[in-house]
Amino acid sequence: MTVDTVATTSSTRPPRTVRLRADATRNRERIVAAAREAIVEFGPDVPLDEVARRAGVGNATLYRHFTDRAELIRQVTLSVMATTAERAEDALAQEPDAFSALRRFVFEAAEERIGAMCPMLSDAFDRQDPAVTQQVDRLERSVIAIMDRAQGDGLLRTDIAVGDLMVALTQLTRPLPGTGCVGFDRFVHRHLQLFLDGLRAPAGSVLVGTAATLEDLKAGNK
Repeated sequence: MTVDTVATTSSTRPPRTVRLRADATRNRERIVAAAREAIVEFGPDVPLDEVARRAGVGNATLYRHFTDRAELIRQVTLSVMATTAERAEDALAQEPDAFSALRRFVFEAAEERIGAMCPMLSDAFDRQDPAVTQQVDRLERSVIAIMDRAQGDGLLRTDIAVGDLMVALTQLTRPLPGTGCVGFDRFVHRHLQLFLDGLRAPAGSVLVGTAATLEDLKAGNK
């Protein structure tokens, strides 16, 4: 092998550090995805050993990426909110009408396990975290855009607000912690469809109280 051949081979071989970085990224993504499912199924106190097992990594790998449970829950919540906001934006841009966009958003949010947002509402979660605030604001804007257009088009009842939607959506997509419900998704889809039917205009009943905003939810958890 000539010197030129050696030089060419060396220059075209992917650097080992790039490969290691890619492996680390994949491990982190697997851990977040596994934690999302485990938290929704068993609650935020699920053993981290179980999260590592589901992710197919060792405990040492999990702790290299997340120093403690709080940081892991934070990343799960940020991931769910970011993806859910993106799905809302895509639905509004791509669906033929705003209620179709709302329906698509609701079912896709269920697939994203929106129930993993619940730690955000607990006293232990830092609502002043800039990253959390940014994702909450983005999610709120994207959902409000769908609801405003649907209400403006006369497709969505006007006595509800984004807080009403998110409370119902969060509760309907989260099984009771510790139950380990098998096949829970089939019940979720039925209940979400019933919920959506109740959102259509004209309203079939008069709601008690006033429409709930996300600000109302935040105030109620202080």
